[in-house]
Amino acid sequence: MDFSFTPVDDAFRAEARDWLRAHLVGAYAQVAGQGGPGSEHEASAARHRWERELGRAGWIGIGWDRAHGSYGNRAATLTQQVVWAEEYARAGAPGRVGHIGENLLAPTLLAHGTDEQRKRFLPAIARGEELWCQGYSEPGAGSDLAAVRTAAVRDGGGPYRVTGQKIWTSLAHEAHWCFLLARTGEGTRGKRGLSFLLVPMDQPGRIEVRPIRQMSGTSEFNEVFFDGALAEEDHRVGEEGDGWRVAMSLLALERGVSTLVQQIGFAAELDQVLRLALRTGAVERDPVLRDRLVRAWAELRTMRWNALRTLGGSGAGAASGAPSVAKLLWGGWHQRLGELAMRVRGPAAALGPHDWTPHRPYELDALQRLFLFSRADTVYGGSDEIQRDILAQRVLGLPREART
Repeated sequence: MDFSFTPVDDAFRAEARDWLRAHLVGAYAQVAGQGGPGSEHEASAARHRWERELGRAGWIGIGWDRAHGSYGNRAATLTQQVVWAEEYARAGAPGRVGHIGENLLAPTLLAHGTDEQRKRFLPAIARGEELWCQGYSEPGAGSDLAAVRTAAVRDGGGPYRVTGQKIWTSLAHEAHWCFLLARTGEGTRGKRGLSFLLVPMDQPGRIEVRPIRQMSGTSEFNEVFFDGALAEEDHRVGEEGDGWRVAMSLLALERGVSTLVQQIGFAAELDQVLRLALRTGAVERDPVLRDRLVRAWAELRTMRWNALRTLGGSGAGAASGAPSVAKLLWGGWHQRLGELAMRVRGPAAALGPHDWTPHRPYELDALQRLFLFSRADTVYGGSDEIQRDILAQRVLGLPREART
């Protein structure tokens, strides 16, 4: 596969690099690198302002299909999307607060939404003004998404009334809107009878958000309780009962260009672990550790080439099961990196960055958060067990496991 950058791409890279250098100053420079996975609580207000700064310059939604028009975003080829993602990560820019709306909902609306829905929602996302969360997982319906029980019923010709519970909802405490799967077909089971709805979060008394405190001490995930929350009929994406198809289309988008951004972050974390291993002399004392660090570097390079190959397949990767391969690769790799970080630290890994006192809360440093948060990497976004089942059945053609 030829995935080379052209002179036009190089000029685009220079423009992106210059813009980031000129704007990552002052207050934004102070929050550079903050707000990544496991640290979404950091500098929230500044990162919201940064989102609007990106929007004013047209850097949000540069990968959107422009067949339906422009929504204030720049046009960009696939390679230019990769260029922007790489330069953003390399600049150490703040973690994005609008990525769910930009990278998941927006392409879904471009593929399945109406013109009215695109005109209503895409410009606000492109300006960095409206933030979204994803309401898929439920207690008892995590990796088995077809087991969704949240219900949405209509009184005559009125709006849907959504009742149920979602869990592990990233950034729900900050989102203005939630796109969710709800069962609109009474008495239906499995994939049938589900609809894809857009629900405003500002409904006091009808929507309650409860943060879930993780062992890393942060709480970017939430439980969301819907008690008759309203969703307008014209805020349903696709036909009633066709939500499963829309939802699967969205999941296929979840592991696109953003995978390359993620890998640049991984490379920075690996570099931090390598520098620590060299500084402490751990690589000289422990040949097994040295071998594992080299293997981690080689595996990360393999993941990058796999991601580029998948992107170069013009969407064929999603149909072939390649996204499941990518998830299996990075989930386990990132967990092992966290374990390596603790092994390099040795006994000091059990200590916080500051002495504990009754007046200072317990804190973690970056590598400790990496270790603790990465415990979830093989679960969220599709557990490894489910991904292996998908590959076995849909790619290798193996029979389903017998159920008793």
